[in-house]
Amino acid sequence: MIIIKVKNIGEIKIALDYENAKNTCANFVELARKGFYDNLIFHRVIKGFMIQGGDPLGNGMGGPNYFIKGEFKNNGVNNNLSHQRGVISMARSYDFNSAGSQFFIMHQDGEYLDHQYASFGKVVEGIEVVDKIANVKTNRSDRPLENVVIESIKIIDEPTLEVEKIKK
Repeated sequence: MIIIKVKNIGEIKIALDYENAKNTCANFVELARKGFYDNLIFHRVIKGFMIQGGDPLGNGMGGPNYFIKGEFKNNGVNNNLSHQRGVISMARSYDFNSAGSQFFIMHQDGEYLDHQYASFGKVVEGIEVVDKIANVKTNRSDRPLENVVIESIKIIDEPTLEVEKIKK
């Protein structure tokens, strides 16, 4: 279980899905344990779609200076976790193997993303926090007008696994 503490809003508890995306889960846990996500923002928020964070630059262009393989069907990995409300998944560029640290949580169902993005867990408590974030006012670039800050991500009873990384 991971607990994403969002400043002045609340906590989102997520159960990770190692069966469908083992390396993605291991990567997320490793970054969280290092404090990588602490004080980063949700830089892209689209009501009715998703909320996105995990970029150290805060503009959608940053990451941890490496990539991981995209664990989804169109990239040769059998991942059956559908992009439904509350599912957490990895953001990436056009390159299937370009995910690093940026993630998104589905505000509403988006099964059309299945087989193209590495879903790796699901909200088990705190979906109302996702709703609150999804409802913040944003600019034309989908960036919140006021920062929505990830205070911390707490890891509870998750294994420490070696992450298979692709160097930039």
